Amino acid sequence: MAPHGCSYSALLLIICSVSVFIVTDSQDTTLSGGHHAAAVEDNPQAATEAAEKTSEQPAVEERRWEATEVEEATLHEAAADKQDTPAPETEAPSPVPQPKDDFQEELVIRPLHSGDIYASFQFRTLWETDFMSGNKVSHYRLFPKSLGQVISKFSVRELHISFTQGYWRTMQWGQPFQPAPPGAELWVWFQDSVTDVDGTWKELTNVLSGIFCASLNFIDSTNTVQPSASFKPLGIGNVTDHRFLRYATLPREIVCTENLTPWKKLLPCGSKAGLTVLLKSEKLFHSSFHSQAVHIRPVCQDWQCKTTSWELRQTLNVVFDLHTSGQGKREWSLFKMFSRTLTEACPLASSSKIYIDITDDPQGELFELSPATPLLSQAMVLGDRRTFSVYDLTQPVTFGTVRSLNPLIRWKSSEGDMLRPLLHAERYVAGYGLQTGEIHTLMYNNHPYRSFPVLLLDTVPWYLRLYIHTLTVTSKGKDNKPSYIHYQPSKDRLRPHLLEMLVQLPPNSVTEVTVQFERALLKWTEYTPDPNHGFYVGSSVISSLVPSIVAMDTNITMDRPLFSSFFPCKEESSFFVRVYTEPLLVNLPTPDFSMPYNVICLTCTVVAVGYGSLYNLLTRSFQIEEPSPGLAKRLANIIRRMRGVPPL
Repeated sequence: MAPHGCSYSALLLIICSVSVFIVTDSQDTTLSGGHHAAAVEDNPQAATEAAEKTSEQPAVEERRWEATEVEEATLHEAAADKQDTPAPETEAPSPVPQPKDDFQEELVIRPLHSGDIYASFQFRTLWETDFMSGNKVSHYRLFPKSLGQVISKFSVRELHISFTQGYWRTMQWGQPFQPAPPGAELWVWFQDSVTDVDGTWKELTNVLSGIFCASLNFIDSTNTVQPSASFKPLGIGNVTDHRFLRYATLPREIVCTENLTPWKKLLPCGSKAGLTVLLKSEKLFHSSFHSQAVHIRPVCQDWQCKTTSWELRQTLNVVFDLHTSGQGKREWSLFKMFSRTLTEACPLASSSKIYIDITDDPQGELFELSPATPLLSQAMVLGDRRTFSVYDLTQPVTFGTVRSLNPLIRWKSSEGDMLRPLLHAERYVAGYGLQTGEIHTLMYNNHPYRSFPVLLLDTVPWYLRLYIHTLTVTSKGKDNKPSYIHYQPSKDRLRPHLLEMLVQLPPNSVTEVTVQFERALLKWTEYTPDPNHGFYVGSSVISSLVPSIVAMDTNITMDRPLFSSFFPCKEESSFFVRVYTEPLLVNLPTPDFSMPYNVICLTCTVVAVGYGSLYNLLTRSFQIEEPSPGLAKRLANIIRRMRGVPPL
């Protein structure tokens, strides 16, 4: 029994000790719970956070939603309290900031008396920024970034570039809205901060050659001039220091699709919407005349010129011929011209309009326009007041129920005379032989009673050596002495001739300017691959303020159509006109390049025959060959081999 008693006593001792430990632990837990309750009473926010941490995820999302509702309710209550409380002062709402850039697009259609039709596209982008402040412009919205970087890097004040295929026939078509010479033309005004103008000009031409996919990299010192009076800035600021002006032409430049594609990519809408959907290359280049241009200049935004903007104006002029278009009827429409119709305006354009010139047919006797539009507009264009029917593409009613616009011009009569242009010019080469020649420039003043001065700019390549002492200017059979002459002689293979003259044209007269030249003999490496085709000489440039028939508008900030606001007008009695003559094609003394070819062929033949024979003699190995035995001997040897006897 003793062992059993000891075991029972040990078991009771263990049970008592465990019960004491449990009671002690329960008391500690109660004390800690009391302290926690006291802490909750003192800081309820901490208790809420602790509860959120221990809760499940759906409960957390539910609390957040409830907290949001409570917050919104609190905001509404606060707003109601604020409305009940009288405000001591009412503040005016701040105006909505206007965008600093703007884009407009226009299409002008002019029916010509010859049955042809003239279409002129105008795209203008205005941007209120300063490329010359030194701050890097990094955000571009409507203005193309490639041209913005060109302006900033090369310190360009104005840039004008054009690519033209064909020649504008002034006497048949009248004056164009944007004149341009055949080929490529580039003239640039640089900022006065540029130290090396020639080096900057060379780099700029290479960059523009890549942007427009053209041969502008062929512009060098041999075809670049620095005019002293022509090509004044068209933007703000009348800069007279012509050291920062450069002018060059490439009359042989061919314009094709690869030039049109990068030109369209500069537009905000590209070729996806607006008027640019009409620019179909296979239609544009199947025309009598095609010209595309880019003009960049600073302009004023108000009449006081307190704020300035950069203007990018892209123009495209095209003339469709009645006969080459493949249609016999004298009627035109957007679909017949461009193989497309319009369905919408460019979404980024603040203005998108089509103007159709009806000045020559106000009563609808010569042609019929459909669909008719009640909107009419009058504008001063080239010294004449013109009337236009206007289609506003930003208005949905313009497209009608079919959501398509296709204006149709149907001629009723071929009668009617075109108003002759007051100023036009021609140029040709006279003489015979390949040693000397003579350049004739004819300038016509068709005004019946007004005379006006013109500024003539002639650029002649160095290989046509001018005899400046033979320069003559005659009007109506009498000498007409120029009031200003600037002549810069050429240097062989370095720079061309530059001739500028200010000549007064009498009323209703023809003024002829002649100068003789001598053809130079070039090095054989300086000839083109087709030397017998001839060498091109760039067009002459004639600038003048022509007397106006009606009073011109000198307000440059007034809202006017784009085609009538390119050249700034500072006088009410005259308007600015720039005329280009035809480029010249001159033959130079050309060696007979077939003779070197014949000499090369003969020399190669002689060398091949002589050297081949000598080479064979030196490298060929000779062996003595024994004569072959007769037939009888061969048969005998065969029999002897069969018998095992040595051959003979």
